[in-house]
This record gives sequence, structure tokens and C-alpha cells, in this order.
Amino acid sequence: MSDEPPVRLAGVSRHYGEGDALVKALDAIDLVVEQGEFLALMGPSGSGKSTALNVIGCLDEPTSGSYRFRGVEVTELTRDQRSLLRRNYLGFVFQGFNLLPRTTAVENVELPLLYLGVPARERRDRSLAALEEVGLGNRADHPPNALSGGQQQRVAIARALVTRPEILLADEPTGNLDTARSVEIMELLARMNADRGITIVMVTHEPDMATYADAILRFRDGRIEARETP
Repeated sequence: MSDEPPVRLAGVSRHYGEGDALVKALDAIDLVVEQGEFLALMGPSGSGKSTALNVIGCLDEPTSGSYRFRGVEVTELTRDQRSLLRRNYLGFVFQGFNLLPRTTAVENVELPLLYLGVPARERRDRSLAALEEVGLGNRADHPPNALSGGQQQRVAIARALVTRPEILLADEPTGNLDTARSVEIMELLARMNADRGITIVMVTHEPDMATYADAILRFRDGRIEARETP
């Protein structure tokens, strides 16, 4: 594995529209994510934090600049190669749990392994282990509507982790939860970061949740205006 940091953005911009309608969602930002780091991205709506997360996750492409993943220039990869990078190295957790309603918790967790072609028995074993790790081993056969919001987000985290990604990208992971459930989810993410060494980049608008991170990057008008230690 390359000694390069997992993520290095250099002069990355992402523009939408043109002329008078031009929007600079990102404006020539530099950003490095180190191995095992837990970063929180904060800022007002439209500041660029979610766009930065989407660029890192290969869900959006920079208009200009360099994005290197472990030293590999992502902007030079084909669409299929970027898809493989997402599947094999990145895990995603969103504000909406995005669980399939007519399937059980374990079947939801199995889904990314199905896309990777993992054999059925191994899929089931790894998915059950992932649910056990997030404290839902006894809820494997429950559909999402039989789970609380916090439990559904735990299923979503298990699904993100079951592929053993190098980086977990979390976009407002506590946005739909009450305070108690939010704390449970943040403690779970912090434990995964500490115990498994998984790198986490999280967008949040909640200062209390950001304190779980190693560092906070504050975005404004498409730029990173400060790096703070909680």
C-alpha cells in the first residue's frame, strides 16, 4: 500500500453553471486526510462541505484541481474505475438511512457484498458479524419498520463497514435522530475509529457531534477558512 495519505485534494474547485449563474461550490481548496483520522466538516448551508465529501466519495467530479487517493490521480480514472474505488475502499452513511423496507436488517447489510460477488455463505457470516459489532446481533431478522431510528442508522453503519472500507464518509449521520440516539451513533463511530483505525470524514451542522472528531474543518463560500481541534 502506498505511503501517501488516503486523500489529498490540491487546488480542487467545483463549479456549477456559468456566467452570471456561476456557483463556486468549492474554490481551489487544499485538503489532506491522514490515515486513521476522524475529520468533521462544518459550515453554513452552501459552504461547500457536502460537495467536498461528494468529491472525496467519487460521487462528484472536480471542475479543476487534483484529487489523489493513495497517490493515484482519481481525476484520470474512468467512470468504471471510480466505481470500483467506491465499492472497494469507501463506505457511506447518510442522514436518510436508505434501507430497503421489505428486507431484513441482515439482508440490507449483505447488499454491497452481493455487488462485490461475495459468495452467499460468506455474505451472511460477514453481515451477521457486522450487525453484532454495532450491537444489533439480536435484530438481524427484523425489517427496518420494526427498528428505531437509531437502530436503523446502526444497520446503515454495519452496511457501510461490511465491505471493510478504508474510509467511512458520513453525511449528517445524526441529522434524523434525537439527542440520545445521536450520542449513541457518535460513540459508535468514535469506537470504530479508535478500535479499527478506520478513517472517518463526517459532515455535520451540530457542534456537539463534531467534538467526537480529531479536527474540525470550517467551510465558508467554497473555501476552508479554519482547522480547529475540538
